[in-house]
Amino acid sequence: MKKIHNYVDGDTFSISKNELSVEDPSTGEAIAKVVLSSKDDFEKILDSSRKSQIEWAKTTPLKRSRILSNYKTLIEKNIDELAEIVSREHGKTLADAKGSVTRGLEVVEFACGIPHLLKGEFSQNVGTNIDSWSIRQPLGVCAGITPFNFPAMVPMWMYPISIACGNSFILKPSEKDPSCSIRLAELFTEAGLPNGVFNVIQGDKEVVDLILENEKISSVSFVGSTPVAKYIYEQSAKFGKRVQALGGAKNHLVIMPDANLDQAVDGIIGAGYGSAGERCMAISVAVAVGDIGDELVQKVQSEAQKLKVAPWTNMESDMGPVITKEHKDKIENYISTGVKEGAKLIEDGRNYKIQGYENGYFIGPTLFDNVTKDMQIYKEEIFGPVVSVVRAKDYDEALNLVNDHQYGNGTSIYTSDGEISRHFTTNAKIGMVGVNVPIPVPMAFHSFGGWKQSLFGDHSVHGMEGIHFYSKLKTVTSRWPKSIQSGPEFVLPTN
Repeated sequence: MKKIHNYVDGDTFSISKNELSVEDPSTGEAIAKVVLSSKDDFEKILDSSRKSQIEWAKTTPLKRSRILSNYKTLIEKNIDELAEIVSREHGKTLADAKGSVTRGLEVVEFACGIPHLLKGEFSQNVGTNIDSWSIRQPLGVCAGITPFNFPAMVPMWMYPISIACGNSFILKPSEKDPSCSIRLAELFTEAGLPNGVFNVIQGDKEVVDLILENEKISSVSFVGSTPVAKYIYEQSAKFGKRVQALGGAKNHLVIMPDANLDQAVDGIIGAGYGSAGERCMAISVAVAVGDIGDELVQKVQSEAQKLKVAPWTNMESDMGPVITKEHKDKIENYISTGVKEGAKLIEDGRNYKIQGYENGYFIGPTLFDNVTKDMQIYKEEIFGPVVSVVRAKDYDEALNLVNDHQYGNGTSIYTSDGEISRHFTTNAKIGMVGVNVPIPVPMAFHSFGGWKQSLFGDHSVHGMEGIHFYSKLKTVTSRWPKSIQSGPEFVLPTN
């Protein structure tokens, strides 16, 4: 059986003999073993990262940019292979997997502009014959702890920018689908990145705590659930690290009575059920305003019934399995809780079986109506293919639902009214807002991050927020007095 090791100094390596099974979510079968790293593994990787960072920081931004450009080309050349690795271990369709690699690639493209992005500011004559300027310098060794749902994209939100800024980077991917991280590291080495600048450590919470508690690691980036994000934030601060920790979400899509309903329904189907709902930007709450609710529910149900749930190897699949049996059980328990709480179950995805894949972790698209804000299925992140429809009598009630929720990751509104749209984008207390688009994910040259319980730390990821997070600002104030010299005195011209 395939064994997945760490990646250090340009090659795979591990000391620990502890292992964990990696499963194919479509079949429930073990397809690989991943090493659970020990403290010895961690110390070796940290030593490699520290040594390599010293020389890498001296490398000119232009040379860094050229290596990143080579890396971009190699990712494009190998994108089908990367997508297949993601699909095999995560279960998402090939189209979803390839799309996620492409979104990560866009951050690599952004990081190629690092010579421009690291430029500081300059002010002449802040005092008599005194100039002042700023520069951005590397932090040192940075680390990223990433989730199972996007094993290519989310790491690429982090390490390309960090490395472009002159840092070395240690990636701790999810132990549920760890292979993609190794292939990404191999391609970076092939692109010309010096050994040790990008290392990968496999493991579980033991490795996470080693990262958080080691004072030689300058920053930690994280994407995952809110309880863990809060833990990462608190522990990182305790040990003097910079931290950006992105947590959970409960993204609301508000549908106004004047909305293009067919477009809104298409948005709900794609954003609610794509990637089996295992996305922090998934639409999990549809807020039907006024009397549009009945027609909305009918159309969403009709389209949900057309979705083909199948393994990623089926090219007609619209939605694959969820990641583990434990997660499948958790989602189905949420569905049962919603029924007990009095929500109307329109489509039930429980007990979904596919011939030949009876042991796979499949859940069908699930739709609730008449969900209220006091229900558990409304308050908590389910992270599965479950959409809840909430009825609101008017726009004010809908906006209050969005703003009163503990999460503040993303939200969208479908409307034909420009005044409503402008009011919503201005007054929604949410980090990412969309108008007539279902998933308001910013491009790589902007920044991704929520508000409230969806983000802990001062910086969002990628874009200029990422540049600022992975570099520290230094401001210089300088005056050059006349030098003392033995030869004839040099006299400055008067004009």
